Amino acid sequence: MTRLYLETGQKKVFACSLDWPGWCRIDKDEEAAIDRLIDYAPRYRVIAERAGLAFEPGEPEVVATVRGAAMTDFGAPYEVPDLDLEPLPAAEAERGVALVRAAWELFEETAAVSPEELRKGPRGGGRDRTKMVNHVTEAERAYARMVGVRHKPFKEPGDREAMRAELTEVLSRPWEPPMSTKWPPRYAIRRIAWHVIDHLWEIEDRREPGGNDRGPAGAGGMIEDRR
Repeated sequence: MTRLYLETGQKKVFACSLDWPGWCRIDKDEEAAIDRLIDYAPRYRVIAERAGLAFEPGEPEVVATVRGAAMTDFGAPYEVPDLDLEPLPAAEAERGVALVRAAWELFEETAAVSPEELRKGPRGGGRDRTKMVNHVTEAERAYARMVGVRHKPFKEPGDREAMRAELTEVLSRPWEPPMSTKWPPRYAIRRIAWHVIDHLWEIEDRREPGGNDRGPAGAGGMIEDRR
């Protein structure tokens, strides 16, 4: 069984895996979002295997639904499901962090071998490579603040690595409520992984002629996260 929760906005729905952080897809309704999530299983498998995990998803089962907000329709999973407020064992936290690290590695490797100018989206939009890499880095610094990891804008080559080291150390810890930060760690792991993976797949699609050009319902490529 693949446990999912749905985040339902007025126009769009996210289907997100509870057990595989970052495996989230968006579409026009619940059924389409689940179908798209399953379509992306082979691409997520690459991330899981890089993390040293056997990825064997079962039949999807929706175990929770949360009401989305304007950000949901804009293209980012935004609401924290109640399941994320349950205690987080150390083994699950470490597994989630391994997937985040794998996403970082694959994003950087993909960006390094991709052209600076990426193919534009269906409406002529989309960041080029350097701007996308910078966007992912700055979003990550903002996300880190949600779990109490605060770093100033990066100036030296090692600044980002120092932030990531502290962030992964914090997120690897077992956790129990009550919350003392804005995001519970289980949600933070999923959100950070999703953002990196979303842009990883965007680069992969936009560097190839005739790649996925399906906009907000596609690989995530033409969506910007402004939280």
